[in-house]
Amino acid sequence: MSESSSTRAILAALAANAGIAVAKFVGYLLTGSSSMLAESVHSVADTSNQVLLLLGQRVARKPADALHPFGYGRSRYFWSFVVALVLFTLGSVFALYEGYHKITHRAELSSPAVALVILLVAIALETYSFRTAVTESRPLKGSGSWWRFIRSSRNPELPVVLLEDTGALVGLLLAVLGVGLTAATGDPIWDGMATIGIGVLLGVIAGILMVEMHSLLIGESATRAETDAIRAALETTEHVDRLIHIRTQYLGPDEMLVAAKIAMAPRIELATVAAAIDAAEANVRAAVPAARVIYLEPDLERALSR
Repeated sequence: MSESSSTRAILAALAANAGIAVAKFVGYLLTGSSSMLAESVHSVADTSNQVLLLLGQRVARKPADALHPFGYGRSRYFWSFVVALVLFTLGSVFALYEGYHKITHRAELSSPAVALVILLVAIALETYSFRTAVTESRPLKGSGSWWRFIRSSRNPELPVVLLEDTGALVGLLLAVLGVGLTAATGDPIWDGMATIGIGVLLGVIAGILMVEMHSLLIGESATRAETDAIRAALETTEHVDRLIHIRTQYLGPDEMLVAAKIAMAPRIELATVAAAIDAAEANVRAAVPAARVIYLEPDLERALSR
């Protein structure tokens, strides 16, 4: 479910950003607005982001092999990290430079009305992309806040698209403000300041995403709710006395590794132990479908055995 939701959100963003990028470049050529140029580069970067996210999903579907026995699921985390590290950061640096250049070498805007019309059209398209991302994210979000979803989601693409679309909408509003104030006052400094604002915005988004994607890339555990569900599934299995300890890690957005030591009653037959482990694994998978790789180590309750 999560991959199909991510794919729909990515494709919606890809279509919107490609059209917006073309429109913004036309607007820049007609007006010479630096904030319009910064937004054009922003949209090109966003379009490239979607391509890389789709590439990550494609690579992640490769079957496990001898070199990668747990599969390629973390490719989705890697390419999401690349999106944050390279494209957002480069877009931020470019916008900061262009804004500084505009402030220090002021030039008049031509046809600001054209720029404003293009920006309003871009806002409409970006809103469509943002609504699609919100719709696809809501089933995974639950009752928590959007910020908590971004911080706790094990799905890399939806937080990237959500933050990307949010940044794009705010950036477009800054560009509208910069072009509008420049047209009203005749002072190009407003266009340059708006461009710097877009650069700072992209830098903040890049920082947030790099922190989150780095955490996913090195391996995050199950959520508290998932851990509680796994614990309950194990401890309610027949012949399992209690859970001694558990370790979990996401191998990809839809695949979790579960390793646990379980205490079992002494002097039970080996066949009973094997059947209990099989039942425990089935219970865990029923409680948390993402738990696909499970290793259970049976042990004795030491106090009872003594």
